[in-house]
Amino acid sequence: MDKLQVVVEKNKCIGCSLCVKTCPAHNLKIREGKAQVILEDCLFCGQCEAVCPRKAVTVSGYDHAPQEKNKEERLNPGQVLNTIRFRRTVRQFQNKPVPTEVVKQILEAGWMTHTAENKRDVSFIVLDQEKERIEKLAVNLFRKIKPLARNNVIDDHFFFFKAPMVILVLAEDKTNGLLAVQNMEFVAEANGLGVLFSGFFTMAANLSPKIKKALQIPKGKKVAMTLVMGYPGVRYLRSVPRKEMNVQWK
Repeated sequence: MDKLQVVVEKNKCIGCSLCVKTCPAHNLKIREGKAQVILEDCLFCGQCEAVCPRKAVTVSGYDHAPQEKNKEERLNPGQVLNTIRFRRTVRQFQNKPVPTEVVKQILEAGWMTHTAENKRDVSFIVLDQEKERIEKLAVNLFRKIKPLARNNVIDDHFFFFKAPMVILVLAEDKTNGLLAVQNMEFVAEANGLGVLFSGFFTMAANLSPKIKKALQIPKGKKVAMTLVMGYPGVRYLRSVPRKEMNVQWK
């Protein structure tokens, strides 16, 4: 990837100041009727490029150029709420592989998720051929520290429940990783998959040097969450019972 840089093509700029008003870093100004970059040090978030009506502002150096938005698309609020309302953690999975194109969609959802300060620190590990070996390392660890698992029986499939797909979401900033995880879950559910957020395996991966080495987790990153996914082997007919919403209006 080349050096990141905000470029203003003066012959295209009409001085509308939309980029100036939108820039979260206040790194643009209008001078002599044209937009101008103040400092090279920038968030490179692309907000300026996204609002420019004449394509006069671009952020160069990224591997993927932004896509044009040809029409306004809105999700159905009721359907989104029902997806959340009837969402259940799944621990029973069918013996059915997840198509590669679905896996790519789920990864893309995480990859496209916004991050604080445009840090873009989220990456992924898809457990495939190494899934059973990695799970065994975590099982051995938890059998030594059984109190962490409360009264659960730690069998050979304690973490992944024989699910066909496991994705580890890594990040320097855990919040960025969790934001990605939520979007990935929505795409997984849209494809008919059941999802388990494995806090236990996430804990094991971050605790154990042996598991970190086996996963080849880069220095400076931690596992933000582990997504265990597959086609559900159980059908839930009702939503989760809940107490009254706790909200204050001030």
